[in-house]
Amino acid sequence: MSQKNKIFSNSLSMLVNKLTQGVATFVLSAAIARTLGAYSLGQYLLAASYYNIFVNLSSQGFKTLFTREIARNPTATSVYLVSGTLLQLLFSLIGYIALAILVYILPYNAETSYICYILGLTVIPFSLSNITESIFQAQEKMHLIAFSTVPIYISRLLIMLWMLQGNYQVQHLAIVIAISEAIILLIEWVLIIQIVKPKWRIDREFIWNTIKAVKTLMAIEGMGIVAAKVDVLILSLLGNEILVGVYGSVMQLIQPFFIVSNSLTLASFPRMAKAVALGREQQQKEAEHIINILLCMGLPFLIGILFHGSELLLFVYQKPSFAEAGIILDIASVAIVTLTFSQVCSYVLISNGLEKFNLLEVAITTVIGSLAGIFLISGYKLLGAAFMGLIMSLSSFSVLAYTVHSRIFPLRLLNIFRLPLLVSSLMLIVFFLLQRMHLDLLPQIALAVSFYTILVSLITLQKLGGLEYVRKKISRIR
Repeated sequence: MSQKNKIFSNSLSMLVNKLTQGVATFVLSAAIARTLGAYSLGQYLLAASYYNIFVNLSSQGFKTLFTREIARNPTATSVYLVSGTLLQLLFSLIGYIALAILVYILPYNAETSYICYILGLTVIPFSLSNITESIFQAQEKMHLIAFSTVPIYISRLLIMLWMLQGNYQVQHLAIVIAISEAIILLIEWVLIIQIVKPKWRIDREFIWNTIKAVKTLMAIEGMGIVAAKVDVLILSLLGNEILVGVYGSVMQLIQPFFIVSNSLTLASFPRMAKAVALGREQQQKEAEHIINILLCMGLPFLIGILFHGSELLLFVYQKPSFAEAGIILDIASVAIVTLTFSQVCSYVLISNGLEKFNLLEVAITTVIGSLAGIFLISGYKLLGAAFMGLIMSLSSFSVLAYTVHSRIFPLRLLNIFRLPLLVSSLMLIVFFLLQRMHLDLLPQIALAVSFYTILVSLITLQKLGGLEYVRKKISRIR
């Protein structure tokens, strides 16, 4: 398989995996809001926030390190599988205990705390799955990740939707989520032993060296997820579960873009790591290419939110109180542009072994965001949380983009923005004309998506060589 086809296959696999997970989360959140109300949704999102924080603290640093090192040194894969799994098990147990202690200390009611304890158990199987997935990713066999997860995500969603219709509560949904992650872990181990022969020996030197090497990445991932969830945590402490539910429902509408962008960036990470040996010019091309693609998706998405945000909230959650949060969605969506740069720049720094600057960035962003959040949320509640997120995204962008520019290569903004601005300008005209036609929401979205798909297809075809490329492909098939 050619490199371009491999990138496409891996990107598609990661996209299918993340998109299925994101869609399932979105549908579940909407179903909880419709069936059980904003308070129960707030309980679920708060528990999910603590789970995400501690699973990232426990495992994401290891996943990033293992993916990078296995891509560079494939012969050590068996050692990473066995000794890495043992090490990950230890850290995931510590992570769950820390989660339970923190939730117990904080002033949540017994029901909310209980949900956090149950969903928090998912930290253990999910962390262990990260080891097998880092091997699949490093070997650029990401279709195996999608094969392991997508059917489970779909089945899990259907079961939970059925449970909601039967008046089951959030704590019962949390049990299903924890069990499903254990099943995914089992499936991935069945697959991994087909391609990697485990050496059942504990390498103490490997474990000790890994702990020393992963410290910075763990701090980066941990502080990064705290920075991402600190708005929800502050809302839960200075407000209540209802505010968390409304705010979380708003942020869910932005998730489709971040799911796609995360999948594409993650799939490109092995190539960015390998491009280090090819020189800074090649790294520059890889990074700018990814940012260009993400902006071609992100800017039209932002325009669509600005045109139809309130209508989408009302359509999805079917309650006027959610539609009133449209201004929160507009403010939060602006961060799409800066977070696109931050995401790619972060992986560029990790590929070059400059994780300390990622750590510096998350430290600065977390401090700035927390201080701003305490002031803004205490005074302005949901509106304050939206502005807090925007401030944090600007802080992250400033630190990471400046570091990449000064330490590795400059980002050529004209090259990056030329095509995204063209696509966005055309989409702006389309949304404006559709609005003038006074169509219902769904026909407007369907027409806008159709035009965007045709536009992107034509641009892609032009880049590949136009009609001549099509003729060559047809000739090869014949």
